[in-house]
Amino acid sequence: MMAVSRSDLLAWLNELLQLNYTKIEQCGTGGAYCQILDSIYGDLPMTRVKMNAKHEYEFVANFKVMQNVFKAKKIDKPIPIEKLVKCKMQDNLEFLQWMKRFWDSNYGGQGYDAVGRRRGAPAEPPATIAPLSTGARSASAVLGVGGRSGGKTPISGHRAGSTQPNEAMQALQTQLREMSTHMEGLEKERDFYFAKLRDIEILVQQQTETLESQGKEDENLKEIQKILYSTEDGFEVPENAPVDEEETF
Repeated sequence: MMAVSRSDLLAWLNELLQLNYTKIEQCGTGGAYCQILDSIYGDLPMTRVKMNAKHEYEFVANFKVMQNVFKAKKIDKPIPIEKLVKCKMQDNLEFLQWMKRFWDSNYGGQGYDAVGRRRGAPAEPPATIAPLSTGARSASAVLGVGGRSGGKTPISGHRAGSTQPNEAMQALQTQLREMSTHMEGLEKERDFYFAKLRDIEILVQQQTETLESQGKEDENLKEIQKILYSTEDGFEVPENAPVDEEETF
């Protein structure tokens, strides 16, 4: 079967789901993939899918919903989550092509109310995800752009030279805002996974204590604790550092 072109895939995706995606890599948020499955089966928990996800931990959560559907429906296809959430075109193109073939083989032709299934949740096209260094415009790049509307004409007559400091400052301010947003996303992602690790730690501790009270041991629990409490070079706790008895991490 011939691979479907990018433009045809986007046209099909936007028509089916009533979206306005402009790039294949925007599928890396996971929302569109989840709703493609919902159009086939009609029972995907769309309230748990965040169509306007902006951070990687939100993308991962969407793909976890999709993984559960794959497991429930016995769909034998690995989902390369680590690659897809990076929002790279080639990885998402290959996966979307597979999704299209799967949809062609399993969609029953029934009508599908995409907006209704999202319950009117925002589904604006996600911004193209890219490393921060390329996402923020450098001062030199900004300086190469034409004049800004509303700017004052330099008295000296040397327009380019006179506007450079102001343009550079605005470029730096833009970069600072983007860095701040990026940092906020990283902090949320850190807290998200820390909470999960903490829940696992508590569960393992409780089970270990229960077994010890019965004079038993579980090697698997010991291995899990070993992983949880292991450290790497540069991350060891200082010998004289105070230890919080309530927290292990």
